[in-house]
Amino acid sequence: MPTIEVSGSRIGRTKVIDAPEGGDLVDICDYHLAPIPFSCRSASCGTCHVEVLEGADLLEPPEGPEAELLELLGGGPYRLACQARVRPGPGLVRLRPALAD
Repeated sequence: MPTIEVSGSRIGRTKVIDAPEGGDLVDICDYHLAPIPFSCRSASCGTCHVEVLEGADLLEPPEGPEAELLELLGGGPYRLACQARVRPGPGLVRLRPALAD
C-alpha cells in the first residue's frame, strides 16, 4: 500500500496518508486535506509544484502539459500534484510543497 507523506507548509501540518489503490494525487490530497495548494488543476499555473524527496518511482511518469511545465520550471525531482498519479503497491512517497515558504 503506498503511503504518501506531505511535509507541512504555511497552509497546514505534515500529513501521512495511506493510499491502498494509488490514484490521482490531487484527489488523494484533497480528500485528506494535505498541505499542498491547488489552483488551476490543469498543469498551467505551477501552484501545486512539489519536490519529490522519496518514492519518485511510485509515481507515473509526467506526460503532456505537466512535462512541458516542469521543463519550464527547471526539471529536477519535482512534480505537479494536480497531474501526478500514484501507482498502487507498497512504498513511501515523500513530498514537500515547492512553495512552502
